[in-house]
Amino acid sequence: MGDALGAPFEFSREGAFSARFPAPDGDGEMCGGGGWDPGEATDDTQMAVHVAESLLERDGLDLPDLFARFQRWVTDGPKDVGLQTEDVLTNGLPWDLAAAIHFQTTHRAAGNGSLMRAATSAVYFAHAGRQATMNAARRIAALTHGDSAAWEGTAIYHELIRVALDGGDLLAAIPDTLDELDPDHRDRYAVVLAPDWHPEQATEFNGAVWPCLGSAVWALRTTGSFEQALRAALDLGGDTDTVAAVTGGLAGASYGLSAIPIRWTEPLHVPLPGSGGRTLRLPDLLDLAERLDQGCAESVVGL
Repeated sequence: MGDALGAPFEFSREGAFSARFPAPDGDGEMCGGGGWDPGEATDDTQMAVHVAESLLERDGLDLPDLFARFQRWVTDGPKDVGLQTEDVLTNGLPWDLAAAIHFQTTHRAAGNGSLMRAATSAVYFAHAGRQATMNAARRIAALTHGDSAAWEGTAIYHELIRVALDGGDLLAAIPDTLDELDPDHRDRYAVVLAPDWHPEQATEFNGAVWPCLGSAVWALRTTGSFEQALRAALDLGGDTDTVAAVTGGLAGASYGLSAIPIRWTEPLHVPLPGSGGRTLRLPDLLDLAERLDQGCAESVVGL
């Protein structure tokens, strides 16, 4: 939801969303623009769906299969793809070397691209417990991002969604989650996830993993509903589709499906390059979410 709302405002200035739609509960917010149709999701959700379908069809984490799906997706011409992700998926190296060698060469791989697609895997692994879901997040992130900062941010996101889906307070779970991080990254995440942090204090553009996750948590912390959290994230400007997508995952897990405005769900659709021209709509996404929730639950029971 956040992805589709934010796509037309990507790289916009702060407050652009509310300047165009000042009244909550107004119509037309799924406005499209910038090459996107109204309600159209971007690479963020497209990759998340490929993660989901790999987990379900392979009955768990199959990293070579997932990497191959990403490669089919990127060669099928998505409207948008992150530069680093595209480089990794098209550099001709095998799945277990492509991201690592890219990072060794460029020394730049802490973008939010592994975070943006992680909501589906977070749902799938939520029943498996803290260690299992955080480790799965790291392994999936490492397919495209060689910098372990991206792994740790994605692991935090997985764990916060697990807590929320289990009925807990994800904000209260942040200190314990930070304790599970690689010590080399703990302090930096502690800063952006602190209760008094504001996105204006970010030292990087919110296309980086740290301020992206910090902004999403800030949006949730400073508002009181799904809709308010999304509006707060969108009004930050910058990488609006991804910041709002990450916010939407946290807010959705916290508030539930009934909190999402119908006027946003009706136009939502996810074109899916790399899958034979399919386009997913709300019933498809709901079915996918239910199967993700049930899929890992059954495998955990079977252990």
